[in-house]
Amino acid sequence: MIRALAILTLLCSALPLRAEPFVTAGVTGCSRSELQSMADKYLDALGKGNPSLMPLAAQAKYIENTMETPFGKGIWQRPLTIDFHRSLFDVETCESFTEIIHTSSSHPYVLGTRMKVTGDKISEIESLVTDRDDWLFNAENYLKYSSRERWDILPAAQRSDRQTLIKAANAYFDVFSDRSSVVPWGIPCARLEGGAYTNPKGDPNASCTGGPPLEGTVKIVNRRFIVDVDMGTVVGLMNFGSEKGLPDSHIFRLENGKIRYVHTLTVCTTPNCGFPPPKEKPKP
Repeated sequence: MIRALAILTLLCSALPLRAEPFVTAGVTGCSRSELQSMADKYLDALGKGNPSLMPLAAQAKYIENTMETPFGKGIWQRPLTIDFHRSLFDVETCESFTEIIHTSSSHPYVLGTRMKVTGDKISEIESLVTDRDDWLFNAENYLKYSSRERWDILPAAQRSDRQTLIKAANAYFDVFSDRSSVVPWGIPCARLEGGAYTNPKGDPNASCTGGPPLEGTVKIVNRRFIVDVDMGTVVGLMNFGSEKGLPDSHIFRLENGKIRYVHTLTVCTTPNCGFPPPKEKPKP
């Protein structure tokens, strides 16, 4: 026993005096500040129409409306004034999602951009770029209603864990093919779809329990999720109906486990996305 203790003492004395951070094997991730910095660089580059201003990885990819596109093409062909933006950060997967609204020209846009960070470089940017030909598009309304909503960091007691957030998003998507799916709606609740808003007057008792359109008739496929636990948000990227169906993003904001806001962008590949246009309410 004495000899064993002596050996242990010698081994311990050989260790460095400065303790190194403990890293669990297989655990990866980024900090919010790192992802925020990358999002800021992306926004600056987009505003100047110059993707070379970003710290891009050697094999970085740009995907616009599901099509791989060279940097400098698509939305990057000219500077884009950014009138409003909001970013969400997934520190576990090193991804961000940024909502971007441009209204200050004759060609307004609303973008939803996923960005993947690898090390200290941006390895992939994927954007849904919506404009006047897309589902319920109205950039002025999107700016008006998105900018007045509160999407701050939640107090710890009001947050949901990662799996709860993904489960809520999946429950919403499941309603499109299964009306019995139970969605954790909150009160008040508001949906912003392309520019159409369900609670324009700010009713504190507004409900979203009517469910999404087309419920029970369409499958949602290719589901991918970006989760910001601190902000209580989950972004679902998906396609309507088939592998090559309508590209779409849904952002869900949950407070105390209940859905408070839903924002959607849908890229139409056919006029009005192949759906009958919504009926206008009769004027009083």
